[in-house]
Amino acid sequence: MAKTKNFKTESKKLLNLMINSIYTHKEIFLRELISNASDAIDKRHYLSLSDEKVPQSDTYEIFIETDKENRTLTIKDNGIGMTEAELENQLGTIAESGSKTFLEKLEKSKDADLIGQFGVGFYSAFMVASRVFVKTRSPYSDTGYLWQSEGEATYSISETKKDTVGTEITLVLRENDSEQEENYSAYLEEDTIKALVKKYSDYVRHAIKMAVSKTEKDAADKEKTKTEIETLNSMKPLWKKAKNDITTEELNDFYKRQYGDFDEPLHTIHIDVEGMTTYTALLFIPKKAPYDFYTENYEKGLQLYSKSVFIQDKNKDLVPEHFKFLKGLVDSADLSLNISREMLQHNRQLKKIASHLEKKVKNELEKMLENDREKYLTFYDAYGTILKYGVYDNFGANKEKLQDLILFKTSKSDDYITLKEYVNRMKEDQKNIYYATGQTKTQILNRPQMDVLKEKDYEVLFFTDDVDEFMVQILNSYDDKPFKSVQQGETDLMDDNKKKDLESKEKDHSKLLKAIKQSLKDKVKDVKLSGRLKDSPVCLVSGEGLSLEMEKVLSKMPDQGGLKAEKILEINPDHDLFKALNTVHEKTPKKIDDYASLLYHQALLIEGYPIDDPKDMSDKMIKLMIEATK
Repeated sequence: MAKTKNFKTESKKLLNLMINSIYTHKEIFLRELISNASDAIDKRHYLSLSDEKVPQSDTYEIFIETDKENRTLTIKDNGIGMTEAELENQLGTIAESGSKTFLEKLEKSKDADLIGQFGVGFYSAFMVASRVFVKTRSPYSDTGYLWQSEGEATYSISETKKDTVGTEITLVLRENDSEQEENYSAYLEEDTIKALVKKYSDYVRHAIKMAVSKTEKDAADKEKTKTEIETLNSMKPLWKKAKNDITTEELNDFYKRQYGDFDEPLHTIHIDVEGMTTYTALLFIPKKAPYDFYTENYEKGLQLYSKSVFIQDKNKDLVPEHFKFLKGLVDSADLSLNISREMLQHNRQLKKIASHLEKKVKNELEKMLENDREKYLTFYDAYGTILKYGVYDNFGANKEKLQDLILFKTSKSDDYITLKEYVNRMKEDQKNIYYATGQTKTQILNRPQMDVLKEKDYEVLFFTDDVDEFMVQILNSYDDKPFKSVQQGETDLMDDNKKKDLESKEKDHSKLLKAIKQSLKDKVKDVKLSGRLKDSPVCLVSGEGLSLEMEKVLSKMPDQGGLKAEKILEINPDHDLFKALNTVHEKTPKKIDDYASLLYHQALLIEGYPIDDPKDMSDKMIKLMIEATK
């Protein structure tokens, strides 16, 4: 006896949207049903290797039948089938894990590929069918079941006789709609089905068959029609074809369908290796990073096949963290089909494949950087940050692999350059690789600490990502040239005469510097005269260790806000402001507290720090301005 049940609310809404032509490419329903059938066959074959309840089959195939008189189209497979509970769970609830997200995207877009992205492929049948029947039997069930629905409020499930394991999906096609220019009868035509299978499912690895009418002439030259079973697809997986036999269009279509992207891939890597380790890989670099790419929710990994049979969806061990942007698959005959996930984690062959893949991808990126700079810049804008994390991660274990893939903008170039290019452009007397941190190019160029670098015409790398300073601490040097921050530690840009002159001035003005330091108390570690300032009156630098920018980054992290950089206030001894400070200290020493506070807060603002008490700063500024007019 049939059990009638209601679809869930979101499922009803989704069905309504699909049935009412939200998709312009209704033909993709056949692709989705064939893909489901192929997956069911894969699952049966995989389970049959280790579960005696699942019978193996000598031949796995998908069969398409048409009945023009009754307007039905049937897709049959001898895959794993479904139990009653599986029918209810899988067909009674649409896109269970992501229906809300799917609906939001669906209402904004008419892109047919959204279907595949959210696992609702079966329901695409209702775009062309007024009623759908699913007749199925699982090896774990003693009887078959029949699921049916008109795609509205309810569906029903009843027991039915079915002698073989597998699934038959029968679509009762809608009547043609002349107003909407919808010819549903076309999906009963042999030529239409052949074309759709070739377009969407040619590389499905199981035979897709159909009874095809053939017209021949007999001995009397009369036409005679007979029926033959024809295989509609080539069945050779795309990645098993020779590279020269695969078109760019085929690669792009495969990528978009397989990985749910709307854009074509930025770059494709096809690898075919024979020897001690034999495998084929088809890898893609997406043009854009997914919205969650830099979050903990992003799940990396490549699909894993053995002899073209699916084993695992996202194998994380095949992809290092710094190349987690890769999409694609690996197919190796060296892996056993019935290998467990636990064994995969310790499989030597898999580790060899992963190591080889990493080298291959690195080489591909280096060639792209050298031969197609524009493409590499597109890649770097999307994924450069993950390469930097790769340098920093695991105490720099991969820094040698990745350092030549990192790019920077500089004080002399709006275009990205490599570290190698920077070193080749260094001045003859330049000993260090200089860098400055900040949020934007303008902010960095306006930093007072840049004065002496501009005067010497030294190029400065711009660090604008939070990870940059952490990365450079791991790199430490490049080509034996140490990295040096223009905002941290002692400057190394003074000659001996300048050093002696600065030391002499610090002795002469030691009382003033001491008074300013005492006034600022624990706000700064020291107050000194600067050898790095030319036009600017004051700047804030950090001591060795934690930099000012690293302090800002860490302050945003949980349980890290207590870490502070050692702040040093540097004053330009050649600036008129310093002369004014001396005059104030000599004539009205009590006012030095207000001047010291304003100096310190000015330096904070330049470095991008917030002011604890803006009103107090404003009051002191107004007070000093009024006094200056008396």
